[in-house]
Amino acid sequence: MSDVNTRISDLVTTNDVVLFMKGTPLFPQCGFSSLAVRILDNCGVAYESVDVLQDMEIRQGIKTYSDWPTIPQLYVKGEFVGGSDILKEMYEAGELQALMDQNGVAKAN
Repeated sequence: MSDVNTRISDLVTTNDVVLFMKGTPLFPQCGFSSLAVRILDNCGVAYESVDVLQDMEIRQGIKTYSDWPTIPQLYVKGEFVGGSDILKEMYEAGELQALMDQNGVAKAN
């Protein structure tokens, strides 16, 4: 496993919820990342974010790691969930909150 894959694997396995995004939750750098943050905030869960704009290895590596071409990307308990369109659909259907609850994801403080 390459160094970047190891770093990504460590991030997604040591945190219940990880959002790879452009920017930060307080200052998203694209509309899709902003949407993903709003959805997670509305779910009320604690999550870790990774700003792919600060690390080009992660920015390219996450696309290979997940075999998903776009950012943002959400992982829950080490499993890839999807990008902002999938998050939006799951959230609107109540499936995202159910996934968080089933996995015992901690609530945000």
